[in-house]
Amino acid sequence: MSARRGSAAWFAPLLRDRLARAGLAIILGFAILAVVAPVVAPHDPVVVNAVRRLEGPSFAHPLGTDALGRDLLSRLLHGARWSLGGVALATALITTVGVTIGMVAGYVGGIVDEILMRTVDVVLAFPGLVLALAVAGILGSGIASVTVALVSVWWASHARLVRGLVLTLRAGPVVEAARALGAREGRILARHVLPDVLPAAVVLATLEMGELVLVIAGLGFLGLGAQPPVAEWGAMVSEGRRHLLDAPQLTIYPGLAISLAVLGFNLLGEGVRDVLDPHTVHTRVT
Repeated sequence: MSARRGSAAWFAPLLRDRLARAGLAIILGFAILAVVAPVVAPHDPVVVNAVRRLEGPSFAHPLGTDALGRDLLSRLLHGARWSLGGVALATALITTVGVTIGMVAGYVGGIVDEILMRTVDVVLAFPGLVLALAVAGILGSGIASVTVALVSVWWASHARLVRGLVLTLRAGPVVEAARALGAREGRILARHVLPDVLPAAVVLATLEMGELVLVIAGLGFLGLGAQPPVAEWGAMVSEGRRHLLDAPQLTIYPGLAISLAVLGFNLLGEGVRDVLDPHTVHTRVT
């Protein structure tokens, strides 16, 4: 399905899909909460109050407090900014890098294609989470390190997908006609190749966003993501595991947030795939 159809041509069928609507509603709900978190959060998420540690739900603290007396609801809301914001940034960078490298490899061919595709094979030979963990461990803790780790691993599946599509398009009549008319290579790529590979790249990116939520949460759980006192869902689960018996809500609430976000992205990804129908998309197995 060509990208030239315009957004309305695929967005309307997407909204007719009940599961896709549910996924979109979940993601939009989290996105809105993340944007308005500084306004609607009842407390500062990093302020410690040892007197009110491990309290249950109350009017002042609707979801209770954590082991340091910080408001749990406020930390969940602010955690969405880091967790979902990190996914959005990583997805944008992964798609950009993967599409660019895939187009270069498929269109230029020759030794360039050989080198790039052998690099892709090496990256895909390792489980994604393990390789991301290794890269993040080398770079050190922090959101920037996690983002670089995700991009350095997940670009490869996008590049391989796009390269295969470009190989088909390069030998097609549209590109041949553009060349015969004297169009420059850059114009051919931008006007005749990129629009036809973007739908598949978008579908793959959407399908992988749920996986990236889990990876970011996993790295945060291991202490490689956002550092204290910053609120991040994976780190919150890690902090709450010490109180599973006396305060299980410390892990239940962020765990539910992670699960709902993954569910939302998965439902939305399935809906986008059904609408755009790129038969060549294969998600990475980690």
